[in-house]
Amino acid sequence: MIDWGQIGYGAALSAALAAFLLALLVRGRRRAVTVTGALAAAAGPIAWNAILHTAHGEHFFTDAPVAVFPVSWQDTGSAVFTLAAAALAYGLGPLATQPTRTSIRHALLAAAAALLVDVYLY
Repeated sequence: MIDWGQIGYGAALSAALAAFLLALLVRGRRRAVTVTGALAAAAGPIAWNAILHTAHGEHFFTDAPVAVFPVSWQDTGSAVFTLAAAALAYGLGPLATQPTRTSIRHALLAAAAALLVDVYLY
């Protein structure tokens, strides 16, 4: 079972990777966009893993039998929660006046960061 220290560690790593990817790949590199994505990449895994922790969802931590991409339901949930958090945050925040595809593109970068961190780093 995942403990609160691991949850915090994973969220911090997800936020750092999301900030790096957004700063690297986003045109204009607005600080608000990078910070929003990083916060969503931390909030998504915290929310999802808090649910698993509270509900004793240890069966969600079973990795797929694919050596190069051993994703689990827990990893996928972190990415989905991050995608939702980032899409809402961007759509209501710094990208509210931009086309939806711009918000979603940014949200996907944050979600990818959360997924990669969960799969490979903890």
